[in-house]
Amino acid sequence: MGSAYPRRLPRGLLLLYEDRDLMVVDKPAGLLSIAAGAEREKTAYRILSEYLRKKGEKRRPAVVHRLDRETSGVMLFAKSDAVKRKLMEHWDEAVLERRYLALVEGELAEMAGTIDASLGEDRGGRVLVVAGGQRAVTHWKLLKTNGRLSLLSLELETGRRNQIRAHLAHLGHPVAGDRKYGARLDPLKRLCLHAERIVFHHPHDGRVLTFEVKPPAGFCA
Repeated sequence: MGSAYPRRLPRGLLLLYEDRDLMVVDKPAGLLSIAAGAEREKTAYRILSEYLRKKGEKRRPAVVHRLDRETSGVMLFAKSDAVKRKLMEHWDEAVLERRYLALVEGELAEMAGTIDASLGEDRGGRVLVVAGGQRAVTHWKLLKTNGRLSLLSLELETGRRNQIRAHLAHLGHPVAGDRKYGARLDPLKRLCLHAERIVFHHPHDGRVLTFEVKPPAGFCA
């Protein structure tokens, strides 16, 4: 990656990698990926747009996949709509691994498992497990537990919106801090979900890129 990276940007955003096609960042919890509607809040998208403008690059970043505001971790941006389309149209083939860490409520009865449950939205737009929805598959492994909280490693086979949050709530072990999905515990005063690792084929030359970022302090059980 060279000595220029990682590079610290405003609001705690960390630029891990950059080339003519892509930017990979470590997004802190509390920072929006991109604004909804006409919001003028500082977002990862705006920070990267300003970074490119100051470099003299006449282009805007394009979000390839989003992380919720309170989810920290590795995130991928394209430097053009054409690169974004290429990645998204071949997402299942391009992405070899997406791994998350989650601190969840309770103690799971098994050491590992797979949640294969279709997802849809209720009238309020909340993603839930529903019959006849879009197929969603999450693989999980227990790393450690203290009985009250458990630390899980999760790998996505599919990438639906709010998939991990909905699946873990359905399992009866919501992500800690996730009041939207029924969590009662809030040990870190944030959603305890972290995008730890992504492995993918570069859209230009096909080489495999791997990025992994450690979770913030407190991700333990």
